[in-house]
Amino acid sequence: MGLGPAQCYCFCMEPTDEVAEVQPEQPEIEEPVQRPQAAPIESRFLFVDVAAMRAKQLRRGARLRLNEEDGWDPNRPTHYKAERLAMEEVKHGLVLYEVPPTKNATA
Repeated sequence: MGLGPAQCYCFCMEPTDEVAEVQPEQPEIEEPVQRPQAAPIESRFLFVDVAAMRAKQLRRGARLRLNEEDGWDPNRPTHYKAERLAMEEVKHGLVLYEVPPTKNATA
C-alpha cells in the first residue's frame, strides 16, 4: 500500500488597488485575582520555613504571585533564585500558611 502522488494547490488572487485596513488585535486584559493577605510573620524561623516551602513550589513550576502593586515588573526577566522570589512573596503577605497546633506535654 503506497502513498499517492503529492498534490499541491495554488490559489492566485488578482491584483486590486484596494488596501484592506488591518486593525491590530487588542490583547485580552485579565482581571487581577484578589487573594487574601496572610498575617504578618513575626518569627524569623517561621518566615524561613514558609519561604522554603514556597521556593520548592516555584522550582516545580508554580506561577509567581508578585505583581505591579507589589513593585514587581512582570515583563522583566527574573534573574533571581526561587528562594529570593519566595522571600519577597512572603514579605508582601502573598503566601498563606497555617501553623499546626502544638501538643501540650502533660505528664
